[in-house]
Amino acid sequence: MKNSSSPLQVSPQPTLKIGKSERTRAAILNSALDFVWTHPFRDMTVNSVMASTGLARPTFYQHFKDLHEVMATLLDILGADIFEAAQPWMVGVGDPVALLHETLAGVVRVCYTRGPLVRAIADAATFDERFEKAWNQFLGGFDNASCDRIEADQKQGLIPDFDARAVAIALTRLDAYTIIEAFGQHPRKQPEPVLDTLSRIRIATLYGSEWAGKGSSTLVRT
Repeated sequence: MKNSSSPLQVSPQPTLKIGKSERTRAAILNSALDFVWTHPFRDMTVNSVMASTGLARPTFYQHFKDLHEVMATLLDILGADIFEAAQPWMVGVGDPVALLHETLAGVVRVCYTRGPLVRAIADAATFDERFEKAWNQFLGGFDNASCDRIEADQKQGLIPDFDARAVAIALTRLDAYTIIEAFGQHPRKQPEPVLDTLSRIRIATLYGSEWAGKGSSTLVRT
């Protein structure tokens, strides 16, 4: 198997003993990641994915139904990583501005290495109904979580009274397409200005412009 060109890798699921099947599945996923790192998804074929694994084409179908299932699996992994990075703001207590800045730093860090995957899914959603559904579900998960957090902070008087869902949807889309534009193709932009941009917009929108660019505030979430 050739060395990976992508900084993102999928590891076999942790078990007491990692079996050959799990290693093979991870190898196929990593090959797909490598492909979208340097090529558009529309050029991906089963042959192109399997070429770098050293495995026969029929092996692909022992683990995945088709390329859609491969990309859906990668999208699930990406979503889990982003949700993990978002935990400080989603569930943390204390200064909500500092928690939001910490969360955005984690999300930007994740997406800096995964940008081409995000772009591949978003691009495929424009011409493929199944990918469109998967992409909308992916964004919808963050819409719901953000809306719940905004409403909870509104109840504590930390965020003004506005339509939490509409604002959550707008901010999620802004984040996604800013990240795609910055990190979705080579050369990638540096992460620090992207973090600063997203942080300023979210903090100013939710908690007030006086805290934008500061990374912390005197607000307290309980």
